Amino acid sequence: MVANGGLSLKSGPIRGQILRQGYLGRYASGASFWPRRISILLGVYCLIIGAAIVAHGAEAPETAVRELTEKNRLLQQQVEQQQQLIDDLTAKVGTILKASDRHERELQGLQENVANITAPVAAPSSAYQRDNEVRISGEAGLTFFSTGSAGSFPKSTFRVDDARLFIEAPVMRDVYFYSELALATREEQEAYFQLGEIYVDFENVSGRFGGPAGLLGVRAGQIYTPFGEEYAVRNPISNPLISHSLSDVWGVDGGVELYGTLGAWQYAVTVQNGNGDLLHDHNADKAFAARLSWAPATWLNLSASTMRTGELKAYDTATPGDKLSNIWFCNGFFRALGPANSTGTFWASLWEGDAMMRWSGGHATAALGGVRYGDNDRVTDNSRQMTYGYGEVVQDVTREVFVAARYSQINAPHGYPLAGWGDMGRYFFAPSLTTGIDRLSLGFGYRFGPPLLVKFEFTRERGRLLNGSVRDHEDFLGAEVALKF
Repeated sequence: MVANGGLSLKSGPIRGQILRQGYLGRYASGASFWPRRISILLGVYCLIIGAAIVAHGAEAPETAVRELTEKNRLLQQQVEQQQQLIDDLTAKVGTILKASDRHERELQGLQENVANITAPVAAPSSAYQRDNEVRISGEAGLTFFSTGSAGSFPKSTFRVDDARLFIEAPVMRDVYFYSELALATREEQEAYFQLGEIYVDFENVSGRFGGPAGLLGVRAGQIYTPFGEEYAVRNPISNPLISHSLSDVWGVDGGVELYGTLGAWQYAVTVQNGNGDLLHDHNADKAFAARLSWAPATWLNLSASTMRTGELKAYDTATPGDKLSNIWFCNGFFRALGPANSTGTFWASLWEGDAMMRWSGGHATAALGGVRYGDNDRVTDNSRQMTYGYGEVVQDVTREVFVAARYSQINAPHGYPLAGWGDMGRYFFAPSLTTGIDRLSLGFGYRFGPPLLVKFEFTRERGRLLNGSVRDHEDFLGAEVALKF
């Protein structure tokens, strides 16, 4: 090592290296001649080594400085990048805070607006929600009918029963168009299309003019006659059996209907043509019908109905005649009893009271009514008084299986054309008058779901003619698949 400007060989790696190589050992035995030369040589050598050490020591700090400078530059660059990232995050957080403040002010404004509202806005009625819909639906019964030899189907028959399509379309608020196309009906003996109901319905007329809501609605067109309760549930889905009651009063006819609701009360009143020709009325006298219903509880419904067919032209003479009423009665119509040469017009007046009781899984229905028939026969008095009625009970056995029973009868002491399940040519069009007829129907069904069910029925039907003969061999056996869509 360097000390006081000279070289020292007392210790250290240089001295050890010289001794190992033998430079001093070779002349240690008294060669005093060389001391000065050796000292010079050693000094030179040590100077060389010291210079190398000094040079190396000077280079090392310079390299370290460069490395530190580079590391400092990289660190400064990272700090600048991090600072840029922090600035960006700060700007975004500021934006979010500003948006949050704005949203809070808007929410506060909305709360103040809601607090200032004094009354809620009324929700649109369920009827008004139909204003954007055109509805197409349908129903049909696919049946197997069989009767005794004197019945309507002496040969077992598969047929379509009451297949109908319905279209309902909005016209404007609370105004709707409704139409019904009968593809096949039980009453017709030929397969062809015909119009059922087709009318324009002005709902809630009373409410639109400031009166009680639902008190008055108006229908104009071709509409069902609102008499009794059975006509509304005689379709394949709603009817628990396949057959109907013996009276089965219903009809569709051109005219105007007023209807409405007030509390537990409902009413319907119609003025219609009254004849069987849906396109022409051959007598100026019109038909009138009215029904008033009362539902004092959810399980009870009572109603009373009245109707008159108006005077109908009896026969085709010099001008077309009505020949038949528009009202269906006992699987036929009201028709004239007097002969064509002495009878010009005929009419019928009807009344009926209905009651229905409901309970969980079933219901019971009963009806009692009367008919007064008359015509203007110049020769004899053909007026008739008839009474009719039915009772029905339906009970679920399971959610899917149900049983049903119905008993109905008609009493016509002086005789009237009553077809029932009998052959119409024999018991309606021929002069064979029936004084009384009764029907007992028993059946059961299986509901696959609201739009599909299967029904089976057996009906025993008996009657008596005006001449004392017994009506027999008219019993009915049927099955039906009923569906709607």
